[in-house]
Amino acid sequence: MVSGNVAGLKKNQLKALERLGSRRVSRELIISPEMARALAGLSSEFNRQIGLLIHRSGQIERILVGDFKGVLIPQLGSVRASGDRLKGLRLVHTHLAGEPISDEDLMDLLFLRLDLLSVLQVGSDGLPDRLESVHLLPGGGEQPWDFLEPVHPAHQQDSFHEFIMELEREFGRKAKRAEVDAGRDRALLISVSTESQLRAEDSLAELTELARSDDVEILGTVLQRRRKVNPRLIMGRGKLAEIMIKALQFDANLLIFNQELNPSQIRSITDFTEMRVIDRTQLILDIFAHRALSREGKLQVEMAQLKYMLPRLSSRDDALSRLTGGIGARGPGETKLEVDRRRINDRLARLTRELKAVGRERYRRRSKRRKNDLPVLSLVGYTNAGKSTLLNTLTNSAIVAEDKLFATLDPTSRRLRFPHEMEVLITDTVGFIRNLPAELLQAFKATLEELEEADLLVHVIDLSNPGFRDQVRVVEDLLRELNLGGIPCLKVYNKVDQLGQDEEFLLAGARRDGVTLSALDSRTFDPFLERAEQMMGKILR
Repeated sequence: MVSGNVAGLKKNQLKALERLGSRRVSRELIISPEMARALAGLSSEFNRQIGLLIHRSGQIERILVGDFKGVLIPQLGSVRASGDRLKGLRLVHTHLAGEPISDEDLMDLLFLRLDLLSVLQVGSDGLPDRLESVHLLPGGGEQPWDFLEPVHPAHQQDSFHEFIMELEREFGRKAKRAEVDAGRDRALLISVSTESQLRAEDSLAELTELARSDDVEILGTVLQRRRKVNPRLIMGRGKLAEIMIKALQFDANLLIFNQELNPSQIRSITDFTEMRVIDRTQLILDIFAHRALSREGKLQVEMAQLKYMLPRLSSRDDALSRLTGGIGARGPGETKLEVDRRRINDRLARLTRELKAVGRERYRRRSKRRKNDLPVLSLVGYTNAGKSTLLNTLTNSAIVAEDKLFATLDPTSRRLRFPHEMEVLITDTVGFIRNLPAELLQAFKATLEELEEADLLVHVIDLSNPGFRDQVRVVEDLLRELNLGGIPCLKVYNKVDQLGQDEEFLLAGARRDGVTLSALDSRTFDPFLERAEQMMGKILR
């Protein structure tokens, strides 16, 4: 029960602390006058700050011994933490030099979501003086806390129990729990970048689109540029405290980082904020898990998720709740971590076998297509560049095409007849993205094997996107990484209907480099069809 700076305390002093911890406080009082007198006396005798963590029931959970300047609160993960907005604990600790509630006190209140934080001022005579208290506000203001009027412990009049119950009800009224319970996350998007301001803003805008594609309600974005990323918390404690304040004000339940976080970083940020934390890779994996329709796509997504999860097991105790085995699954002497790792590896081996079988089936289908002597034209490009829309308009199909990132995951093929009676097979593939997670690239190589059969690649580019040049570079780099750089490629600049009158120079440059069109308007397709048929004719000669 007693923790902290107890070095140098005598046995009888430790016994006095333990006796103090065995007392109970009335639910109506922040601290009883008798307990305040005992706390002040011991703190004055030790010349150290002493804190009491008191449960709403009045039971003292812990006694914290600090130094003259402060007390350190340990991890409270094992202490009651229900779905309520507040922790169910209040902290009362002494100040010996008459100093007011400090910034460190306010951060403790905020990060630990304490019911109340009170400072008991100790007079020079070792007796309790005024009791200063602060509590969290349900949100909506610039400052997420409010101070109560200082009072002597012997003159408390208001019921603490009634006060905290009303505060909890107000949190409940303010929180949009219906949406959260329905499965919609409310997130703050965070990017800590060492790149230029423009690149950092473009990357954060892309994270926003990813979150929107995953049906996440975006409450705000935070961008911080640093020369060097903090290896533990990504950013400084002060900036993380600002984010925590904003999360409390907006009732956020999720933090999404634009950078890939290693297991220790996720654990450190989660411990610091007591909020759910995911990174860009996990967000993309979740989008893929929602969108995959084919058996192969689902297998590939599960494999990517398991590969991502494997090194993060120590920080994700609940990660394998859906993979639990039956009786006899646990080996003698194995820890839960070892069992979880073994189950993941067993599942990965099974997925690999199933994907090989699916790959053989795909190879047979491709062989059948080759016997029909149909040349293959494959659409590639950055995600949301308009590949599926182009395929739909070209072939009068109804493939899902949304203004979202990764709307298409499973490859789709259709027949297309060119104006001069040449018939080809046109294939839509998953879109690329910068910093594509390594797990996904490996898992989707089987799907992208379709591209190896292509006679011509059609690189669809969103000309209306301000960062289209960077997107072109990303796609070309990934094609080279997949050993597809040797296949002839036609660049198709899409969404010309979204350009303004002052962007004619973009059209001129695009026409020199490839062809331009609007995937929504078949009347703009003639240059593309003529160029594609011409290139196909040369390739097949």
